Amino acid sequence: MSIFANKNTRVLVQGITGTQASFHVRRSIDYGTNVVAGISPRFNGREHLGVPVFHTITEAKQATDIDATVMFVPATSLKNAVREAIEAEIPLAVSIADGVPLHDMLEIKAMLNGSKTTLIGPDTPGLITPEEARLGIFPENIHKKGCVGIISRASTLTYEAVIETNQARLGQSTVIGIGDDMIVGTDYREIIRLFHEDDETKVIVLVGKSDSLYEQMAAEYYRGLQRKKPIIAFVAGETLPLGHNMGYAGDIITRGRITVQDKKRLMRDSGMIVVDNMDQIHSALQELEL
Repeated sequence: MSIFANKNTRVLVQGITGTQASFHVRRSIDYGTNVVAGISPRFNGREHLGVPVFHTITEAKQATDIDATVMFVPATSLKNAVREAIEAEIPLAVSIADGVPLHDMLEIKAMLNGSKTTLIGPDTPGLITPEEARLGIFPENIHKKGCVGIISRASTLTYEAVIETNQARLGQSTVIGIGDDMIVGTDYREIIRLFHEDDETKVIVLVGKSDSLYEQMAAEYYRGLQRKKPIIAFVAGETLPLGHNMGYAGDIITRGRITVQDKKRLMRDSGMIVVDNMDQIHSALQELEL
């Protein structure tokens, strides 16, 4: 299995005709992703990359079933794009945009609450189920099908985590970047839950950052689980100078009182396996003898 997306997932692309969208959607289609529709008001009624293009999500959904949407829209347009996806009851939305205004994200979070839509991102490379589906901009050539679920809040470090799992000869079930922005649609907890429900996923790799509260939330959630799959965790930013303030939500809310060391302690106390360097992930995986 996998979580969120597989070869049967019917994918819509909002903003499909843009330059970056065209480049990455072509790669996704070549990878085997089932892209069934696109949105672009100017290209309504035409085809792009062999995919029918519609004016709105509502029109696209009337023409074909849709399980997920990938949003190649500017940060300032994301709120309207998410609203349209929610109103159409699209189960999964993935946003690539970075720098979404905070007030927009607060409104987006409110809209998502109680809706049937899960938002991955913004500011994420997306998600990929190796050899099945690529929703976003992941470099597909480094991924190998396997049993490690990866969740990351540090986009480039996600690729390193993938390479580490390859070195352990385990591969990945699904890889998800939850987003680098201050506020993201879905945090670690929901994805940890889904990985626990996925029979294919045997172990989880979690990559965190110094600039958020999401790692503490993940540790508290994991601590409360009765039956736990192993989680190997790494938190970036431990070598930042003492007193360095990233200027993000985690720093502002905690006033620097929660350090990377604090996060690592909370994670260890919850039962996670915490590594100090990315290059220790593959040896930690090998020690589990999966």
